[in-house]
Amino acid sequence: MGNGGRAAARERAGRTVLKARRAAAHLVAGRAPASRATGGPGGRRALLAVMALCVLALLPAAWMRFSADGHLRGTADVERTEVAVVFGAGLWGEETSPYLARRLDAAAELYETGRTEVVLVTGDNSREEYDEPEAMRRYLVARGVPDHRIVSDYAGFDTWDSCVRARKIFGVDRAVLISQGFHIHRAVTLCRSAGLQAYGIGVDDRHDVSWYAGGAREVLASGKAALDVLLRPDPVFLGEQEEGVTRALESAR
Repeated sequence: MGNGGRAAARERAGRTVLKARRAAAHLVAGRAPASRATGGPGGRRALLAVMALCVLALLPAAWMRFSADGHLRGTADVERTEVAVVFGAGLWGEETSPYLARRLDAAAELYETGRTEVVLVTGDNSREEYDEPEAMRRYLVARGVPDHRIVSDYAGFDTWDSCVRARKIFGVDRAVLISQGFHIHRAVTLCRSAGLQAYGIGVDDRHDVSWYAGGAREVLASGKAALDVLLRPDPVFLGEQEEGVTRALESAR
């Protein structure tokens, strides 16, 4: 090997030793050396940006939970409230889904114990073959709630729409809201923002895959909910005022 080759070899060896010393220094300082996998400083900045976006995505859900915490009750200790609002939760064919059935069971219990007089069922009837409010009405009647004490909102396409329509269309100013625990914080926050003096009951349910999927969905839905509170859009269908709740309350007296 010539002088030039030996010099090049010494230079490569020197670089290797220098890298090893730098790696050791990072380890002693409690840091991992920048690697090709993270792309060095640029990769760390990207990672920090992703973490910041995750935190921002969680903020609306955290705000909803904080806002609603003081307004949650159980079926046994909720204040007597004239109107209970039950939100739709999907159908299995023409029958209520298990989650929706739990909500309706809680509403029937409130009626049976005299804690509420009228049940407003709000859900999706955007197409003829899908009628959540009617299925909810049938379920409640089967549980002993008189038909004339049930009022149907056929344009409750989402939680904000249901809250705004309860206030503006049905004239409800105070209500107990019934939903699953993963949804009730958002429901209470939105309805109170829409002008209702609202309390919520988060019904018990089995914490299965659907429950955790619902919780994950709430993170995304909370972002939209925060925009609804900020922008206060009209519901998809607002329509004219209805006297269904007023008449149902008059029949209860």
